[in-house]
Amino acid sequence: MEIIKNLHSYLAYIVLAILIYAFVNALLGLLGKKEFTMHKDLRISLFALIFTHIQLLIGLILYFVSANGLNAIQSLGMGGLNSAARLLAVEHPFVNILAVVLITIGWSKHKKKEDSNQKFKTITIFYGLGLLFILSRIPWSQWFA
Repeated sequence: MEIIKNLHSYLAYIVLAILIYAFVNALLGLLGKKEFTMHKDLRISLFALIFTHIQLLIGLILYFVSANGLNAIQSLGMGGLNSAARLLAVEHPFVNILAVVLITIGWSKHKKKEDSNQKFKTITIFYGLGLLFILSRIPWSQWFA
């Protein structure tokens, strides 16, 4: 279980870096009226999608085997969770699942667009919202401890 927890923690840095890179790349492409390329822009967005999904899978495994996930809700009930425990057991998983859904929607919608500007705009909006959701529910007190 400790291996899964460490993997989830350290992979989070990589996921954030790739997701920020994909968002900034799309934003710069949108603002700079650049051409969306399959070699660079598609791959950056795809890697962000893949890594967020891998992180989600590891997080779901951790949620079901960790004392801070489903077990905390089952043993303490929702009323028994303090704010830190509620963050780990409820808010972090729920909001991050929504973030991955937004990123996935952005990926799917961008593929249907023909215009480069629309592709960049779609990725900027959906990946940006997903990034904001993820950043809002990171357990910062544990991350740097």
